Amino acid sequence: MKRMIVCLYFILLSIVQLKAQQVADEQFHYPITDPHHRIGDGPLLLFDEAHNNPVTLRGAYAAFSTLLQADGYRLRSAKEKINLDSLKEAKIFISVNALYDPEKWSLPARSAFTDKEIEILRQWVFDGGNLFLVTDHMPCGGSVQALAAVFGIHVMNGFALRKDGRPEIFSRDRKTLLPNEITAGSSTEIDSIMCWGGTGFKVPATAQIISLLDDEYEIYLPTDANLIKRPIPDDIPRLPGKGFANGAYLRFGKGRIVIFGDGAPFSAQLYGIKSEKRGMNHPSAFQNAQFLLNIVHWLDQ
Repeated sequence: MKRMIVCLYFILLSIVQLKAQQVADEQFHYPITDPHHRIGDGPLLLFDEAHNNPVTLRGAYAAFSTLLQADGYRLRSAKEKINLDSLKEAKIFISVNALYDPEKWSLPARSAFTDKEIEILRQWVFDGGNLFLVTDHMPCGGSVQALAAVFGIHVMNGFALRKDGRPEIFSRDRKTLLPNEITAGSSTEIDSIMCWGGTGFKVPATAQIISLLDDEYEIYLPTDANLIKRPIPDDIPRLPGKGFANGAYLRFGKGRIVIFGDGAPFSAQLYGIKSEKRGMNHPSAFQNAQFLLNIVHWLDQ
């Protein structure tokens, strides 16, 4: 009897833990009445799954994949290290939340990409390739610092958080979402987007900022990601958020780059025991899906 009770306890514990995780929202659907390309005939988008990425096209980014396929694009998972043969087939290379080591969430930061991969990707973009680089809070930021640096972008390996903990809405009204080729691109202008933490970065003068942090933000720089919890401990080093971007784009040689400092806005997930919506499916993120389409359309020029 005691053995049965113990077994039942662990079964119930596993169910609770499973419900507390983030799962893809299979009910999310964003209608596309006029696809950018004929279905199945669009350019190939290569999606990085070779750098300990916690998101995949069949997992947390399933809605991402479904949306872009409905817009006519072809998507393929890249399960091998970056090489020219695979890049030659692709119009856009997408990397989301690459990690050096998914088990190591403390300093020092190490690159998820080898020096050889970085040089191959840099040259590919310079020659006309297009990169969509999405990162997130520590340790993701640190894992892409070396890659971003070759394009003149300095990514912080920290946590960009609102000081008051309120929902993160970037909007034109608040002057935290700027008018540019992406927010005013495609057929629909973007007035606001919603984010869920992430990190910030500095961009070169040749870049255009999409969204930026303001006085309401601080970037926390802990030695270990597990130290971040509310209230934020006073002894954790921090920087004022103002002056840092969390979304930007730039031309590099013949190619184009979009970088974003938070991975959640392009997903559609159910989070925690209450299955709270996070990503494109959230009621306050009603323009996030179109924002994603605008980004990909800009890269696909």
